[in-house]
Amino acid sequence: MLDKIQPALEQGRSARTVSLTDDESAIARNFFLLTTKPTIYAANVDEATLANIDDNAHVKAVREIASKEAAECVVICAQLEADLVALPPDERLDYLKSLDVSTSGVDQLIKGAYHLLGLMSFLTAGEKEVRAWTIHAGDTAPVAAGVIHTDFQRGFIKAETVAFDDLVACGSVAAARDKGLYRMEGKEYVVQDGDVLLFRFNV
Repeated sequence: MLDKIQPALEQGRSARTVSLTDDESAIARNFFLLTTKPTIYAANVDEATLANIDDNAHVKAVREIASKEAAECVVICAQLEADLVALPPDERLDYLKSLDVSTSGVDQLIKGAYHLLGLMSFLTAGEKEVRAWTIHAGDTAPVAAGVIHTDFQRGFIKAETVAFDDLVACGSVAAARDKGLYRMEGKEYVVQDGDVLLFRFNV
């Protein structure tokens, strides 16, 4: 493992750019090398640049560095983020649209971090609240249930699920069920990002 990593470090490359087996990666973690840690570069630009970030030479340079280092890159405007915080929540989207921007930099930073760490979210929705839960990509329905409560995982029976976009398009669970978009899944089901889940369990 060290024979693989040392040449990369001597060339000024990050350890995370080296292809390692699962066993080698487990060994490498014991060395606590800083350049094995997941990294995100945040390119701070002005408001005028946000609408045309692909044409900005500085953004291109940061993206190239991030790509070479197997890191993520997000583009943000610190001034815009400060302005958004000062606005009422219902005015923020209109302000972004006026700048020809679809999402805030903080949103992009969160998505970048989730992607880099192999994380995703599923939702639960009841009469009192809708809540997002964080799991690892590839987790099965029982593992997702265990994030809410260990009893849910231990006594898992099934998961009722519908994709968030499908639920919004249909307008209700009943309408999604009528269209065949609301389904039952078992223990082997791999949860998808944005699934809306209802767990059935017995302990």
